[in-house]
Amino acid sequence: MRAAVYTETGEPSDVLSVSEIEEPHAGPGQVRVAVRAAGVNPVDWKIVGGMMGGSAGEPKVPGIDAAGVVDEVGEGVTGVRVGDAVFGQAATGSAAQYAVLSAWAQKPDAASFEVAGGLGVAAETAVRVLDLLGLQPGQTVVVDGASGGVGGVTVQVAISRGLRVIGTAGEANQDFVRSLGALPTEHGPGLADRVRALAPEGVDGGVDTAGRGSVRDLVELTGDPAKVVTIADFGARELGVQVSTGGAGQAARMEQVADLLAAGRLELPIAGTFPLERIGEAYAESRAGHVRGKLVLLP
Repeated sequence: MRAAVYTETGEPSDVLSVSEIEEPHAGPGQVRVAVRAAGVNPVDWKIVGGMMGGSAGEPKVPGIDAAGVVDEVGEGVTGVRVGDAVFGQAATGSAAQYAVLSAWAQKPDAASFEVAGGLGVAAETAVRVLDLLGLQPGQTVVVDGASGGVGGVTVQVAISRGLRVIGTAGEANQDFVRSLGALPTEHGPGLADRVRALAPEGVDGGVDTAGRGSVRDLVELTGDPAKVVTIADFGARELGVQVSTGGAGQAARMEQVADLLAAGRLELPIAGTFPLERIGEAYAESRAGHVRGKLVLLP
């Protein structure tokens, strides 16, 4: 199959290339899909760049998000069959013609493969971090990085749960955050004061999706580090903040977001699509940090 591969970590545009490699096959508890779209997440270029430790050695395929049509069903798998359209998280790398998924949900008929292909990580993460906070309808949560892929989905899931949301973004994305149903404010220095002006009654929880130094402000606003979750600031553990990177139950969490998508209560803007040959360009755009929505590869 055709796939983007790397054999050593480094600058993605230097170490990634498109090659013919052996196709993977579904093992027990897995399905294989013919990939129609593969979302780009910051963790993808961090892994390729060596920022998450480790090295490549044997050719590796990057990417986690994938949407496609099931063409192999592994032993013990129920509830899905060959020909079903699904989205989820790849165990073998998603920037390829075929990918083996370890967790998945049915793609709503009304959703494009591009949207579904960019939804796996964002959907699972959004539900996970909000579950960790355990907020109740009517309470207020601040989502830092609300215009990004994970942040935008987190805003919408929070609103579906009856939460009041304040979302941070750059000046150019304020209207977009407002369109998602959140009260927008700019990120960066002075965040705590700006949020207090929007929520003088207080803040009940905070989510950091960007890892750009907002954690201390979120702790100050909530008054309790246990009421703050970050997916991007790994040093925040020293403050007592919840650092969340994954866990069991991915499929169930993605199904919650699929239901919202099917009901027309969630949108995922596609900021750009790229063929495999331009994967380095897609990663560079993601790394620049100004993407509204998701970037998607079309293998």
